[in-house]
Amino acid sequence: MANDPYKELGVSRTASQEEVRKSFRKLAKQLHPDRNPGDKAAEERFKRVSAAFDLLGDEDKRKKFDRGEINADGRETMRGFQGDPFGPGGFQGRGGAQGFEGVNLDEILGEMFGRGGGQQRGGFGGFSAPPQRGQDVHAKVEIDIEDAIKGGRTRLAFSDGRTIDVTIPKGATDGQVLRLKGQGAPGRGGAGDALIELAFRPNRTFRREGDNLVVDLPVSVPDAVLGAKVETPTPEGPVMLTVPKGSNSGSTLRLKGRGLPNGRGSRGDLLARVQVMLPEGRDAELETFAENWRKARPYTPRKR
Repeated sequence: MANDPYKELGVSRTASQEEVRKSFRKLAKQLHPDRNPGDKAAEERFKRVSAAFDLLGDEDKRKKFDRGEINADGRETMRGFQGDPFGPGGFQGRGGAQGFEGVNLDEILGEMFGRGGGQQRGGFGGFSAPPQRGQDVHAKVEIDIEDAIKGGRTRLAFSDGRTIDVTIPKGATDGQVLRLKGQGAPGRGGAGDALIELAFRPNRTFRREGDNLVVDLPVSVPDAVLGAKVETPTPEGPVMLTVPKGSNSGSTLRLKGRGLPNGRGSRGDLLARVQVMLPEGRDAELETFAENWRKARPYTPRKR
């Protein structure tokens, strides 16, 4: 057992008060009995580390110790007496954590464990944070684009046999994480949370380009030449879209605000890409028209 509080905290004698504090926080977090249930060695080391910080964390007591005016137990030195700094009396809660002179151990433990410290552990002179929550659990669920836009519900099954219903909020985004309180692993301080990551399922109709959705729009030759209103699919259902006269394959028609939610309260656009389609099978009349047109008005699109 080390008699030197500097060695217990793993710091040099020239270490700053902040370095002393950081070292204690690190060791206390590693050795705290709540983190090491049933580990007597860790419990004893936690007591020694706490005692060392009780001394070195107080600048006045640290200076007295460095000058040899007090021993590692915080007692005034006397001729012929060498007390065991970490033996009986070496770590006694003088009035609880708040009783340490100049050092609020309650505050430090509370900061580390995210709640108030200072609860006495039976049969042990140290301190314990309240029981900890269970671990958070993580899962990923695929959703349809339509559900992301309009909202919906899906059921998720965990490996432990539990199933939960997940509500998809309206305007959900790809990669968004939903936190479901109390749906994680159980613990003495209550269950943890379930963190559900949303991922868009591939769609047969729409392709994604950032916040925009792209859909292929087949258009007949007459409609492309003369213009027409053509039924176009959208996530909310089909709408009639005006195809301008002289539209070519690859032309893009834009429907504002019919794309994906962007997480900023708005949506991208729907881009309808025109695809001029010939009728199925041979059409003698169309072939004659095309032959006459080619002779009268020859042109080569590839040169454009």
